Amino acid sequence: MINIFKILTVGAVSIALLTGCSTTHKTTQSARTPIEQLLISEAAIRSASPTPERPLPIPKGANVILTTSGLNTDQVLLQQVLTGWLGQQGYLVVQKDDKNATHRIDVIVGSLGTEVSGTFIGMPPVTSSLIPFSLPELAFYKSQYQTGYAKFYMNIFELPSGKFSGSTPPFLADAYYNDYTVFFIFAFTSTDLTSAPELGSLYRKPLNPPPAQNEYGTKPGTGK
Repeated sequence: MINIFKILTVGAVSIALLTGCSTTHKTTQSARTPIEQLLISEAAIRSASPTPERPLPIPKGANVILTTSGLNTDQVLLQQVLTGWLGQQGYLVVQKDDKNATHRIDVIVGSLGTEVSGTFIGMPPVTSSLIPFSLPELAFYKSQYQTGYAKFYMNIFELPSGKFSGSTPPFLADAYYNDYTVFFIFAFTSTDLTSAPELGSLYRKPLNPPPAQNEYGTKPGTGK
């Protein structure tokens, strides 16, 4: 009886140690993770190059109407990015009903989103109705590759005639964020994003630390 008790005790301790050698990560609490949002927005911004391959067939200072069409729901983001980009190029984006508009730019969005792939070597999570506990994922090596991608082109028409002025070459760009786990608990990332969020309490730090305060609860030298 004592031997059986010892065996059960050793088994329970072993299981506890195994479950303690893995980290858990909840992917998101929102429709899109901040990293995915950054990948999409960064790809959209990069796709609008500061110096286009060739100038648009529109005179500088012209009033233009901008429309977008595609198969995803992120066209509003791209439209706002292009509104700023067109302003930098010397154009003024106006409302659709503006009678002073001289050209219409139709943005055809081929792709604006993310791709995810990965590699896993280890033991996947184990759940069973036969035992009163579950085992978490144990990864000897795990990698996840996320890429944000944007591709579009523009069709340009004269107003009010609707005469076709020309099309631009494709605008395209990408951004990446890769994360890795080695031997259960060692995690690191690789990315070309700026200010990407870092996961885990060991790496968490405030982005904007509060100003120093004295014993009266005010910032030194300000009285506030």
